[in-house]
Amino acid sequence: MMSIDKIGGINPLNNVQSTRRTNETAKSSYGSDSISVSAAAKEAAEVYYMNQVAAETPNVRADRIAEVKAKIQDPNYLNNAVIASAADKLMESFGL
Repeated sequence: MMSIDKIGGINPLNNVQSTRRTNETAKSSYGSDSISVSAAAKEAAEVYYMNQVAAETPNVRADRIAEVKAKIQDPNYLNNAVIASAADKLMESFGL
């Protein structure tokens, strides 16, 4: 005697399982989606953004900074006249 397990190569159990999967996915699409971002994630995103901005900003005053550092290293540069001039410019910048 011959046994026939599947007719036409279709397994009836697969049809039932795929119907359940389709119904479950359809139910979940009706709900509303929402996300919440933690404060740490927001801070990390801001730090990342600031690093990107800093990396893209040209360092145009590097030569001037090196020049000032060299002058400050010279012990003869810092005298009363230079200090008074710097103080005057600082006061002017504050409108005093």
